[in-house]
Amino acid sequence: MKKLVKPLVAVSLFLLSLSSSFAQFKPTIAGEFAADMKKVIRDYPHQFNSMLGAVIDENPQYTNYECSLAVQGAESVTITRYSATNKQIYSWQALMFTSDDFETARARFKSLFQKFNNMAVKMDYGMTFYLKGKYQEPTESKTFASTVLRFEQADRITDKMRLEVSLQYELMEWKVRVLIYEKDREDTERGEMVD
Repeated sequence: MKKLVKPLVAVSLFLLSLSSSFAQFKPTIAGEFAADMKKVIRDYPHQFNSMLGAVIDENPQYTNYECSLAVQGAESVTITRYSATNKQIYSWQALMFTSDDFETARARFKSLFQKFNNMAVKMDYGMTFYLKGKYQEPTESKTFASTVLRFEQADRITDKMRLEVSLQYELMEWKVRVLIYEKDREDTERGEMVD
């Protein structure tokens, strides 16, 4: 009996130490993703300048850049500078998920929306804002769906910022993206009248 107890105790101690080792190295994907996204959002007022990488491609309408911040879970991340006469306009985009299965992609789309909705972001200048949006359920019959979130009680710096989670069917695959961009006015607002 004593001969059997010693190996059992040794195996038990080994398994216990092994499980605690794995617990220490287990990635906190949700926490890392949220921290990465907060860095991106905080850099929005600076036109994503701190994470602007090498030029990917360039043409008269826009220039695509690599993003030096590797967002947890993203397949690819780019920053785009659009050509404009009076100011430079930048957007940030991450391809988060690709699948040929609509239900799997829809679940990822919903999960990302839930991570962003009510997310608190403390900006570099001290103000804290909360992202809010209304979830729009995608359907397989439509090839595109998106949900836009914006800061509740935004200030003049963050008022135009939009964070969009999109689901789009492209080349036989469903793609889930997160975009951050500036929107000058709502689609329902009228532009400047010209006689």
